[in-house]
Amino acid sequence: MKKVFLYIAAIILVLVIGGYLILNEKLPTGENPAKADELANKMLKSLNKSAWDSTNVVAWTHKGGHQFVWDKKNQLVEVKWGENDVFLNLKEWNKGKAFSEGKEITDGQLDVLRGKAWSIFCNDSFWLIAPYKVFDEGVTRKIVKTEDGSEALLASYSSGGVTPGDSYLWILDSNDAPKAFKLWVKVIPIGGVSATWDNWKTTETGAIIAQNHKLGPLDLNVTDLRTGNDLAAVKVDASLFDKIK
Repeated sequence: MKKVFLYIAAIILVLVIGGYLILNEKLPTGENPAKADELANKMLKSLNKSAWDSTNVVAWTHKGGHQFVWDKKNQLVEVKWGENDVFLNLKEWNKGKAFSEGKEITDGQLDVLRGKAWSIFCNDSFWLIAPYKVFDEGVTRKIVKTEDGSEALLASYSSGGVTPGDSYLWILDSNDAPKAFKLWVKVIPIGGVSATWDNWKTTETGAIIAQNHKLGPLDLNVTDLRTGNDLAAVKVDASLFDKIK
């Protein structure tokens, strides 16, 4: 029986290694940063980046489980998942508060929950607004020629978020809007995995945001997306963040 299990394990290992060798793509080097900046600006124009910049508040649910209210103007975030409700002040970390099952957490778990909320926010907000972040500090941009001869935009992040070093190759449509990107990220061992960007919504403030993503078998969808100039505009109590300002 032991030999049978070892045999099965060996087969699984071979399949995993074989799948990796077949599916894994090397990160392209890219070229022409100046032309890449031009393409990046075209992409941002197609998504009305100026409207996103002037959006003060955005609220959404990610993948049906994580709920967010993000006061961009004042750099305040509420992250809710399961029985947890965490408030982050991105300017003054020590002002952040956490609640679990309705009770405020004041012991060592406070930093644990704040750290978890920050990680969730970084990941889920990237899936919300990644196209708008191609000119963030620490990002380099290059042009990559695809197999069909078109130009794609490679954005590599040397800093920011919780996984600096990740790279994304944006595939654009004929209107310069993203339709997919390929990922080279630490959390996925296979390079070049593709994710879609579709079901674009023009929000209340004019920013254009994709609500549906398909990453392999996973659906990473955005629901209940609302934007506005203040908390009331996204149907949230105006006093939500008073406790951590």
